[in-house]
Amino acid sequence: MEHITLLIGIVIVTALVFDFTNGFHDTANAMATTISTGALRPKTAVAMSAVLNLVGAFLSVEVAKTISGGIIDEASGIRPEVIFAGLVGAIVWNLVTWLAGLPSSSSHALFGGLIGATLVSVGTHGVHGEAVVMKVLIPAVAAPFVAGLASMAATRLTYRLARGRDEADTAKGYRAGQIASAALVSLAHGTNDAQKTMGVITLALITGGVVAPHADPPLWVIASAGLAIALGTYLGGWRIIRTMGKGITDIQPPQGFAAQTGAAATILASSHLGFALSTTQVCSGSVMGSGLGRKGGVVRWSTAGRMVAAWALTLPAAGAVAAGAAFLAGQGTWGVGAVAVLALGVCGAIWAASRRKPIDHTNVNEGPAAEPVGVVTAALRAVSPPPAGHPAPPADAPADTAVPDLAVATDTPTTPAPRAQAATVTR
Repeated sequence: MEHITLLIGIVIVTALVFDFTNGFHDTANAMATTISTGALRPKTAVAMSAVLNLVGAFLSVEVAKTISGGIIDEASGIRPEVIFAGLVGAIVWNLVTWLAGLPSSSSHALFGGLIGATLVSVGTHGVHGEAVVMKVLIPAVAAPFVAGLASMAATRLTYRLARGRDEADTAKGYRAGQIASAALVSLAHGTNDAQKTMGVITLALITGGVVAPHADPPLWVIASAGLAIALGTYLGGWRIIRTMGKGITDIQPPQGFAAQTGAAATILASSHLGFALSTTQVCSGSVMGSGLGRKGGVVRWSTAGRMVAAWALTLPAAGAVAAGAAFLAGQGTWGVGAVAVLALGVCGAIWAASRRKPIDHTNVNEGPAAEPVGVVTAALRAVSPPPAGHPAPPADAPADTAVPDLAVATDTPTTPAPRAQAATVTR
C-alpha cells in the first residue's frame, strides 16, 4: 500500500508537470493574434490569459469525466505506473513540438500517451475504441474545418460591415473586441484543457482505490490543475505564439477578432458536450480561416502543412514513447525510476537546445521570412489589377506582399507569369 501511495504521488506530480507544459504550449491559442496585432503587450496578454485559465478550470467537469472514465476502462487492470508512462509520453511530445515552434495538440498527446501505455500494459480491452473514435478522432478532424469556416465567414462579414469606414476609426474598436474575445478563448481553454489533467489525476486516484469509480474530481484536484496550467500560461510559449501570430498569416485586428470569437464559441460548445477537443487545432483552424477570409490575405501553406503533419503524428508518437515507458515501468520500482530519469534527461536536453536561439516577449513579433510566390498568386497578379491607389507589386515579389485584392498564395514556387497588357498599371 505504501508503494501505491508513493506511486500515486509521483503520478499526481507528473500530471501537474504535464498541465504546466500544456499551459505554455497552448498560450498561443488565446493570445497569439492579440499579441501579433499589438492589441495587448505580450506580458500583459499572458498574465490575463493565466488568470482566466484558472477561473475556467472551476466552471465544468464534463471533459474530466471523459478522460477519467471515457477513453480508458477503469476496471481493466490499469495501475498508476501505466498512467505515469502515458504522461511521460505526452510531456516529451509537448516539449519536442514546442522546440520546433509547432502548435500541436496537447490533448492528443495526452490521449496518445494513455492509449499507448494501456495497450502495452493490459491490451486492447483497456481502451474504449468507440469513445476514442467519437470523442477524439472525429472532433480532431472536424474541429479545424468547422472553426476555419466560421472564422472565414466572420472575417468576411466583419470587413463587409466596416466597408467605407476609416481604418483608424475602426481599429480601436477591433482591438477592444480582440481583447474581449481573447479573454473568452482563455476562459474556454481553462474549461477544456485544465480538465484533462483533472481527469488523469482522478483516474490515478481511482486505480489506487483512493476515490470511488466514476467519481467527480475532488476540489483540491481542480484547484491544483487550474494553478498549474495558469502558471504555465503565464510563462508564455513564445515559440508557438510566434508561429500562430506571424507564421500562418499576417493578421489584422478585424481578423484577430473574428478568429478568436469563432474559436471560443467552438471550444465552449465542445466543453458543454464533453468533447475533449484540441484547442490548438480549433485556434489554428480559425487563424487560417481568417487569412482566407480577408481579401488579399495570405496563408503560408508550408507552415500550415508542418502543423498538420504534427497533428497527424501526435497520437502515434506520444503513444510510442508512452508504450516504451510503460514496458520499462512494468518491470518494477527500478523501472519507474529509470523512466523518471530518462524523462528528465530528455526534457533537459530539449530545454538546452531551446537556449541556442531563445524566443521571448522581446522578439516574439519578429515574423518569418517571406515565402516564394505561388502559381495561383502569380496568375492572378497577371490578370487582376490592384485597386486604385495601390501600386502593383513587382512580378517577382514574395507571396505575402500586402495588396488588398490579391488572392491567397500557395507554396508552389514558379516563374511569374507575364503581365497581361490590359492589367498594366503605371507606377
